[in-house]
Amino acid sequence: MHKSGFVTIIGNPNAGKSTLMNALLGEELSITSPKAQTTREKVLGILNGADYQIVFSDTPGILNPHYKLQESMLKSIENSVDEADVFILITDVGEDFKNPSIIERVQKTGTPIILLINKIDTVTQEEAMQKISYWQEKLPLAEVIPISALYKFQTQRVLDAILARLPEGPAYYPKDELSDRNLRFFAAETIRKHILLQYKQEIPYSVQVEVEDYKEMPKLDRIGAVIYVEKDSQKGILIGKGGAALKRVGTDARKEFEQFIGKKVFLDLRVKVLKNWRNDDRLLQRFGYDVSKRKPGQDANPDKLAAEAQAALKEMEGLVDGREE
Repeated sequence: MHKSGFVTIIGNPNAGKSTLMNALLGEELSITSPKAQTTREKVLGILNGADYQIVFSDTPGILNPHYKLQESMLKSIENSVDEADVFILITDVGEDFKNPSIIERVQKTGTPIILLINKIDTVTQEEAMQKISYWQEKLPLAEVIPISALYKFQTQRVLDAILARLPEGPAYYPKDELSDRNLRFFAAETIRKHILLQYKQEIPYSVQVEVEDYKEMPKLDRIGAVIYVEKDSQKGILIGKGGAALKRVGTDARKEFEQFIGKKVFLDLRVKVLKNWRNDDRLLQRFGYDVSKRKPGQDANPDKLAAEAQAALKEMEGLVDGREE
């Protein structure tokens, strides 16, 4: 008997969704950082066993959107609800869910729910028991498991709970695949991770990374990437005096990505300005975010959208600077 299915992970920003998926996969697939809203796009992580395949969907954190980019992030969560065979709702031990409507929608599907109380290592046993009782009362049909995703505490129990609820079926992906994403995506995410780690305030949230060129060679991969920001002032901060700050991002990202792919990397980083890109439908579509607002029966013209996005890029791009090897 072979089991397979999609497991959607939903929770607040910084609740530990990506850390959990990485722990279950045994691979650093989704980027993590101390900052909220690290995950912007849904990432599939595939865990294969002899008699099962679990396709995890790591979604952006639940939020109240203030930008069109955040609207797209929320839409990614909502779309994932329809795909799930099992839901994992993960909550920080000190928080409740910020958007109860998502939880209500999950409950209405009738799909099995596993509620994880994360960061259980940060509270007393009495506080932990109170939180477990709270969620058992709130979600009586869910299995409630206290965990520490960071320290992999109870992750095997989580895996067992998933397998117990997974339907029978063939594998959806080849058994040697780890994700549905390509190397360009992971290169861009690795760069963005080190921007999140190095910069404060608004800079990390104003950044979009695009890999324009990726050449795979036997001994060394050559990657050319552009970091887009919204303001000239942000560009200056990102690059730093004499390009030192950007060079540090490039060095750290290159080293981590070399470990990920198992060979040397030449990384060329440039910085450009795209004003207000987080609120521009054309640019968001250009970067792969779902900005559709179609009514049933209405089809978007992808060629037109792509042309508009390219025109916007040419119109709004700023000056180029910075290189890392």
